Amino acid sequence: MAAETLIRGRLAAERPDDGVLGEEGGEHTGTGDRHWVVDPLDGTINFLYGFPQWAVSIALQDADGGLVGVVYDPMREELWSGQRGGPPTLNGEPVAPTGADRLDRALVATGFGYDAAVRDVQGAHVARLLSRVRDIRRAGAAALDLAWVAGGRVDAYFERGVKPWDTAAGVLLCELAGLEVRRLEPDPPSEAGVLAAPKALAAELVELVTSVA
Repeated sequence: MAAETLIRGRLAAERPDDGVLGEEGGEHTGTGDRHWVVDPLDGTINFLYGFPQWAVSIALQDADGGLVGVVYDPMREELWSGQRGGPPTLNGEPVAPTGADRLDRALVATGFGYDAAVRDVQGAHVARLLSRVRDIRRAGAAALDLAWVAGGRVDAYFERGVKPWDTAAGVLLCELAGLEVRRLEPDPPSEAGVLAAPKALAAELVELVTSVA
């Protein structure tokens, strides 16, 4: 809460007409068409346990979608960032995804919700996927998962139940990297989600992580 208060204060001082949506403080509607989406601590459980996988995620959006996105990883002193029309960068240097084109060689990141019934559904999807990919990674911070897809540390990412503040900056980084970003429809009791992957893998991954009626 202290981190979000600081971020909101800085944004209000520099961009008083912009709206802000934050995980802790809710939504403030601005007078213009730009708004910020803030997650002051993505990976809260990791932070509480001392597991070094958490980040600050801030995105700026307008009527056309993502305009600027930053994901800051304090544990590694890594700043993933990008703005519309440019490449994603890591500490100012351009990065690129892996360009994987074979599912059986793809390292796929995902995450799980807190509700037990949701986790049952998510676990079934992972079980279905596990024998079809190189391996699965579950690190616990969606913003970093997306940044790492954009930067080639994993090949793809999917997760249902994520919120706008979890994904706004990371999704923009993936789009700037030329990855295919798809909305995952709700899979009750799981809410909607997002998938980011190379174009050659996206359709097959969506099929594998969608329940068969």
